[in-house]
Amino acid sequence: MFAENMVELGQKRSTIREIFEYGKKRAAEVGAENVYDFSIGNPSVPAPDCVRTAVINVLDQEGPVAAHSYTSAQGDLGVRTAMADDLNRRFGTHFHAYNFYMTVGAAAALSSCFKALAEPGDEFIAIAPFFPEYQCFVERGAGARLVAVEADTDAFQINFDKLSEAITPHTKAVIINSPNNPSGTVYSEKTIKTLAALLTEKSAALDHPIFLISDEPYRELVYGGVQTPFVTKYYNNTFVCYSYSKSLSLPGERIGYVLVPDELEDSRTAYAAICGAGRSLGYVNAPSLFQRVAAACAGQTADLAVYEKNRDLLYEGLLRLGFSCVKPEGAFYIFPRSLEPDAAAFCARARKYDLLLVPGDDFGCPGHVRISYCVPTERITKAMELFEKLAAEYRQARSAE
Repeated sequence: MFAENMVELGQKRSTIREIFEYGKKRAAEVGAENVYDFSIGNPSVPAPDCVRTAVINVLDQEGPVAAHSYTSAQGDLGVRTAMADDLNRRFGTHFHAYNFYMTVGAAAALSSCFKALAEPGDEFIAIAPFFPEYQCFVERGAGARLVAVEADTDAFQINFDKLSEAITPHTKAVIINSPNNPSGTVYSEKTIKTLAALLTEKSAALDHPIFLISDEPYRELVYGGVQTPFVTKYYNNTFVCYSYSKSLSLPGERIGYVLVPDELEDSRTAYAAICGAGRSLGYVNAPSLFQRVAAACAGQTADLAVYEKNRDLLYEGLLRLGFSCVKPEGAFYIFPRSLEPDAAAFCARARKYDLLLVPGDDFGCPGHVRISYCVPTERITKAMELFEKLAAEYRQARSAE
């Protein structure tokens, strides 16, 4: 009677959401202050003042009817112009309004790209570790196949030998996510240049373009002077998927965009395909009020300094306890090796201390765990005592062997 694959999706949340829901249930039992939920990337800093000002201004200036009315399907023209102006100012690009399609966050941006590109037999390559919902979006949403390329776990940069092997005549696009969820790695300019050269070479050999889909919700969340290369400047056939959820601390407002550069092959047809994908998925238009808010706040961010402080506390604390991990350069996650090969078993043991962590298996990287540090700093400070107890369990078990 019902689509079985949709029933399956609806009956089981993603692992991240399952842990998040468990955390809410556990908080009701023992008190939220006693649950150390590091499962979900929900920004812990408030939206900047410009957001409140913009909401009030839009309501005052446009009125309560116009502020909540439909926009063009691809987004308000003035909003899209503001998006272009912001990127041109910051990155020296030359975009215009008709390069942008406003979306219901990065998830809708990605889904629109996959739906716009996917033809029977197509494959999309994801570089591990990757956001688990890629598989849902590609396979259930677009009817294509997701191919995972094994991670370089020494630095979480791209393993180009394995990527080259994974590219076949069926490859439609490669998905990258930098700064990366879950590792916090930022792909270097060298990595992006090498990737662009490889995709150019493979596109020529296969006689069809291999597109690059750059998933960038953490673009502004970088630390210590690290720079995030703007990918369209290195590879023409790039779609950019962006969200204001992290930079402006607006995850629940669901506002983002797909960027389709003029340099992309047959860009006007590609843009039409994105619009058609959004139509077929029933998006109608992105939230009208927050389109205007995003435009008013383009280029600004919430106070992101606390994330760097949290990163340093957690990274240094975990190293002292014997964990092995790559130091994150961006986003707000750290991805240490679990203290036993089975990351799910490790996370189950951590749960005894009300430490809620996400096993790395769903990210395509077994033997690791994701810890989201977009939480109040005092929660990390208190949690380190529990991480110490957890690590002590493993030390005692090893000494007893």
